[in-house]
Amino acid sequence: MLKLKQNRRRVLDYVLGVVLFLLALALTSAFPWFHNHYPYLGYFIASLTACFLLGLGPANLVAVMAAIAVYVTYAPAGFLVTATQTPLAAAAAVLAVLLACNWVLGSIKASRDRLAAERERYARLADSRDVLYRELQHRVSNNIQIISGLLLLQSQAVSDRGAKRALTEASGRIGLVARIQRQLHAQGGERAPFNRFARELLTDAIAASGAPAVALEIEGGEEPLHEDQATPVSLVLLECVNNALEHAFAAGNAGRVRVSMAREGTRHVLTVADDGRGLPEGFDPLAGRSLGLKIVRTMASQIGGDFSMTRQDKGVACRLHFPAIDA
Repeated sequence: MLKLKQNRRRVLDYVLGVVLFLLALALTSAFPWFHNHYPYLGYFIASLTACFLLGLGPANLVAVMAAIAVYVTYAPAGFLVTATQTPLAAAAAVLAVLLACNWVLGSIKASRDRLAAERERYARLADSRDVLYRELQHRVSNNIQIISGLLLLQSQAVSDRGAKRALTEASGRIGLVARIQRQLHAQGGERAPFNRFARELLTDAIAASGAPAVALEIEGGEEPLHEDQATPVSLVLLECVNNALEHAFAAGNAGRVRVSMAREGTRHVLTVADDGRGLPEGFDPLAGRSLGLKIVRTMASQIGGDFSMTRQDKGVACRLHFPAIDA
């Protein structure tokens, strides 16, 4: 059926080519002045129009019919008259010029069509790649979530309180990685801006901590993070906020946690600051042995950054400096 339609379309193209030739012949024959001074112009226009709209075959048919018409209706005057003193020479010259012009225009048109086809093919490949990437992200996050669930089940079968707590915390952190993988991309597959992702993540963390009186402020971060940095930075962010929720505010006390993401030259700076009770006297963040601090330092090292905690007039400021990678 498709081949039949293509054959019908091809026949129609040749019919339209004949129509264009007849129009050129009528124009040339109807006006004696035009016939005497520009006897080939109408055929030239008809041939190029057929080549552009219908293809090289119909255009060459127009060229052949034009050469025959020139031979039959030859007038010894007009354009190229010095080079075409006989009907046969005039017809041959017209045929040669029209075939050459058709070949040039047909080559340009074919190159343009090939370029358009390549662009369309690459666009389809890009769409397929994006679909496959989103599917891969979805499957990876699901598999990570399964691992988190298995660890949680294993913790329920452990009687030792320390081991149970370690497995539960590991399950929670692995589940967080799965959640980060899901939330970093919007519904359409594009990467979500950092500030939007951070607000969703931290709002849930504050609600889960049972500290509804703690206000959250987020500044900057209008652009998405590079994919290689998104998960480590998000883990550092959540560890810092959870640490503030656990240690900075007494149970039920109001407070504020401010998160900012800024660009300083070739580096990003993530700041998590609270207005809580601050660091204990003599506390050294670099010497801290808690699992949370170890995770933060490991994530910072993984992306080539450095992490610091400093006292403020009121509260603590955690900062992560890491190289900016342009998308």
